[in-house]
Amino acid sequence: MSKEGFSISLVNPHAPGLDFIQKIGVAIAALAFLSIGIGALGPANQDPSLYFWTGIAGSFVGLSIYMLRTFLTRPAGIQNNHVWKSGLTNRGVLGWAFGIVLTGFYILLYWGGNDFWGEAAIVSMMNPLSEGVFGHRADQWFLYSFIYTVSILIMGVRAIIKYRHSNYQIVRTSSIMFFQLGFAFLIPQFLKSMSQPEYYFSYFWPLDYDLLFPSSVDNLLNSGTLGLWMLIISALLTFIVTPILTYFFGKRWYCSWVCGCGGLANTAGDPFRQLSDKSLNAWKIERWMIYSILLFITGLTILLWVNSYLVGGIFGDISHSLTKGYAFFIGQAFAGVIGVGFYPLLGTRVWCRFGCPMAAYLGLLQKYFSRFRITTNGGQCISCGNCSTYCEMGIDVQAYAQRGENIVRASCVGCGICSTVCPRGVLNLENGSTHTDRENNNPITFGNDGVGLSETLNQ
Repeated sequence: MSKEGFSISLVNPHAPGLDFIQKIGVAIAALAFLSIGIGALGPANQDPSLYFWTGIAGSFVGLSIYMLRTFLTRPAGIQNNHVWKSGLTNRGVLGWAFGIVLTGFYILLYWGGNDFWGEAAIVSMMNPLSEGVFGHRADQWFLYSFIYTVSILIMGVRAIIKYRHSNYQIVRTSSIMFFQLGFAFLIPQFLKSMSQPEYYFSYFWPLDYDLLFPSSVDNLLNSGTLGLWMLIISALLTFIVTPILTYFFGKRWYCSWVCGCGGLANTAGDPFRQLSDKSLNAWKIERWMIYSILLFITGLTILLWVNSYLVGGIFGDISHSLTKGYAFFIGQAFAGVIGVGFYPLLGTRVWCRFGCPMAAYLGLLQKYFSRFRITTNGGQCISCGNCSTYCEMGIDVQAYAQRGENIVRASCVGCGICSTVCPRGVLNLENGSTHTDRENNNPITFGNDGVGLSETLNQ
């Protein structure tokens, strides 16, 4: 390096270039994506499956080489290396381009129509897998589930390598990968191949908003004994298992260990976690929106059951339209188009923060009935800001840490990244015996400032 470019800074201000091995990995991955593109855009009469599987294998090998070389040659964890200088991770040109591509994909997925997807070569690429393993032809939803699962698996490996110094992150990421592959992909597809309801064991009410709707319950009951057991399991998960597990572990047991939405955010979305809005206005909007949606879905469920009991006495024949409307605005436009498509622009937990009714339900349990808390040691805090920067839920963690106050927030998903990136070990995920112990409103005093954070926010 020339004297003009030399820096004695511990954090090199100059973006590192790619070495030979990294370039090999990138080249293999690029050729793999090109193979998939050739198959998707090629003549309709040719078999695209060879291009597809060559692309899948090549992308896995290429990305693995790149990730292993990149993260094993640097210290574990987040080093703040150029995250705010990259056009991809700082809402630059690459970030906007990637966001537009993701958003466009979700728009086509939800509203492209059967005519579009039925003729799409990229869907026919999946037929060998879909027919050979599950016994049915592929459609856009099989394609989406496959891409979603592969993204979590590949980027999950990246997360494990990146956070290899934290046993919590290794186990948590492995759990996400396990539940997505088994409970959100393989089991539903096998059920479909047996002409059973396409049931997702890792999603239940109120996130799976139609699961306890009268029409859905009728479909499960009409499918026989297995459908009845699906209904029973869903009710147990919603009303018994969820409160018990949340009491002991907080909402992290679901939002950061099981849920596929959180799984994608914590794996594929990890490079964008610092983009979440930390402002007080965002926090106010978050609370207003997410609990409004929870209230709406709860009220809608009750009204639909009363309407069914009264044989259409309330809504008549428009109950189906109500559920379709909710699915369009919340389940598709919000959870999919905005929630994932806007990763490079708004951060990874937009849906979890502002729209997910399951997160709202779990948040209320965590805030008022859970033993979970994040403890802080203000005397050790050096105000580096890592915790707040990388909190994907937009919590100003540093403000709590500086005062030594425990973090008891309904929005916290317990991902543990704040603790993982703390250079001083200030933050710890723990369980408290009582609500008073969890709150800990006796902060340390700096000079004449002995005001607790909770008091400040409640003024």
